[in-house]
Amino acid sequence: MPCRPLSRLVALLLLLLLNACSSDNQANSPSDPGAGGVLFAVSGEALALSGYAFPPLNPGDPAFVDGWQLTFSHLLVTIDHLTLSSNPDISAGDQSLTGAVVAGVDGPWALDLSHSDPSYLPGKGGPDEEAVPIASLAAQNRNGNAPFATDGTRYAFGFDTVAATASALKVNLDASALSAYQTMIQSGCIVDYIGTATFRGGTVEGHTDCNDDPEHANWPKTVNFELCFKSPTSYRNCQNPDNSNATPLGNDEFQRGIAPLAEKSVIAQVTLHTDHPFWDSVLHDSPAHFDQFAARVSDQTGTPTVTLEMTQGVDYTAVTDAAGKPLDWRYCIDPPTDVHGQFNGQMAFDPGSVPHAPDNQAAHGLRDYYDFSTYDQSTQGHLNSDGLCYVSRNYPSPN
Repeated sequence: MPCRPLSRLVALLLLLLLNACSSDNQANSPSDPGAGGVLFAVSGEALALSGYAFPPLNPGDPAFVDGWQLTFSHLLVTIDHLTLSSNPDISAGDQSLTGAVVAGVDGPWALDLSHSDPSYLPGKGGPDEEAVPIASLAAQNRNGNAPFATDGTRYAFGFDTVAATASALKVNLDASALSAYQTMIQSGCIVDYIGTATFRGGTVEGHTDCNDDPEHANWPKTVNFELCFKSPTSYRNCQNPDNSNATPLGNDEFQRGIAPLAEKSVIAQVTLHTDHPFWDSVLHDSPAHFDQFAARVSDQTGTPTVTLEMTQGVDYTAVTDAAGKPLDWRYCIDPPTDVHGQFNGQMAFDPGSVPHAPDNQAAHGLRDYYDFSTYDQSTQGHLNSDGLCYVSRNYPSPN
């Protein structure tokens, strides 16, 4: 007897299942390339996993100085175009200059940096950090497959953050992250911060006077956030803290580039610092604040959600709350002052030498707090924890 054809419903369900499986593009964990090779990984450091406690658990720990505690349910990013180039030391004054690309791997790779797994690599920034391996290279695949030199020769390292795409290899996305990533694709996000901020400055012993100001009295104490950054960026010729024993070029903090080893593989860890979008100036390692985001929903009840789009049109030089009232700087702990002194009075974020947009054109300057936060966020890419890279913004922005 011939087999009966599948019903239309069963056939449709099978088609949907096949489409769902094929669209996931799950990535396989790369193998260690061994001696002379390079293993690439990505980390959001320990803070992407644990969030920002308030008060900080230990003196000097990163914290939001205005009393907010942040946790991440997802911290999604798409990484692409890992490259190694010859001669990272062409110019002391122009870090972007290197020799030709000799090796590279293209993704893109979609990752959730808030996802923890004991199988990940130890991170470069400390014992609580994890790094997700995504690719490896055993030779100069764009230079005739010549082996990497292992005599101390350094190769300039670079990578890109790009828009979320259905073709991305899903490295460590669970069902919830996959759903959020689909929204990223639709919105054109490069990096997406999803989580919850809880104000603890007015409730924690030793900090109960932090909420005395009546302008904050009726604010929601818990705020969800969904911060979608549309800021594709290239990070080039990164400095490498692994070279800390060597003399850096010019005014660099660390020597540039990655030096493969004769006895084992070397790790190149793409590191995204999670505090950058919350800085109060464009100076590196400025204090982090959340009041400017919470202020966008200060007139709402319950547990509202603030988005980055809500900051469009907000004057970063004279911040107001949702009702239009001037918003002052708030400190529940003393801010670090090694970068700049404490700010007082109405919140005014410091753009330094970055110009304001005189004609409201994003390519000519910063128009609003949306642009300011995005500008700081675009500097968050590093090598091996703290290695600074040359930043090339691939969106309308004053580079």
